Amino acid sequence: MLRLRLLLLLVLLPAPGLFAQTLTSSELADTGSASQPPPQVPRVYLAADEMPSFPGGALAFQKFLKAKIRYPEEALQRNLSGKVHVSFVVDEEGRILDAKVVRGLGCGLDEEALRLVRIMPWWTPGRVNGQPVRVAYTLPVGFRVLE
Repeated sequence: MLRLRLLLLLVLLPAPGLFAQTLTSSELADTGSASQPPPQVPRVYLAADEMPSFPGGALAFQKFLKAKIRYPEEALQRNLSGKVHVSFVVDEEGRILDAKVVRGLGCGLDEEALRLVRIMPWWTPGRVNGQPVRVAYTLPVGFRVLE
């Protein structure tokens, strides 16, 4: 029982170096007495006055997909078709952030949909009250086996 208690104490004690460094008096003088407010986390909208869009619209998006798509061999062998839904955030400059599959098909199609989203050109950002904002977006990427 004593060994068990000793082991628990060792596990619960923090390892050396886990605490933040202490500041010297000269470093404290540099920081000033007023505390800094925490950085603001950018707001992500689910809907905007103007939603983000692929540059050139839907036809340009279809053309992009046709030019860049690489149908996975396993999906071809299984004759697998369908849609992979990829969610991401379009930031204030139109960059694609945090892409992830929210509804997939497997057999390499999920990975291919993610690859396509990650290589897309910057989008036209969404706007609220005329100002560009971050907007969450879910994009269905369709896969169809043509015989």
